[in-house]
Amino acid sequence: MRNKFKLFAFLSVMLSIGYVSAANNEKVITGLEIGNKAPEIKLMSPQGEVIALSSLKGKMVLIDFWASWCGPCRRENPSVVEAYQTYKDKNFDNAKGFTVYSVSLDKNKDRWVAAIGEDKLSWSYHVSDLLGWSSKAAQVYGVRGIPDNFLIDGDGIIVAKRLRGPYLEAALKQLVK
Repeated sequence: MRNKFKLFAFLSVMLSIGYVSAANNEKVITGLEIGNKAPEIKLMSPQGEVIALSSLKGKMVLIDFWASWCGPCRRENPSVVEAYQTYKDKNFDNAKGFTVYSVSLDKNKDRWVAAIGEDKLSWSYHVSDLLGWSSKAAQVYGVRGIPDNFLIDGDGIIVAKRLRGPYLEAALKQLVK
């Protein structure tokens, strides 16, 4: 009985940190906690192209939830732009380069596209379903306020979240090779 309890306790700990080991194949649990595999997002770009988050595998990616109508988001954008410019060509332990996967909670495509230009959001990955707070991605990621973000490594594992201002820079600096 005692050995069964020890096994149960061990498995509970392994599950709580997001990992399950089965026959030497480590499987990562999809979820929203650090150490979890980030849930997939597939949304349209302003040009009508579907861009999957998983297509960025191999890069360090900031999944950035924002909107053109959000004052705090717009004030945060210069920090994100600066981090992108500084780290886009850097190497990380299991990622080559840094990019941003911007998920807009806009409902108006013209305002969304205008804000991308006005704020000089020069990365290539801007997506939205133009459903505002009903965005499927925001629901999956539990977004209740914006700006909000998740930093994932080259394997799509969440390594940090809710990094604003200097905290994004500090996290990237710590993770760069």
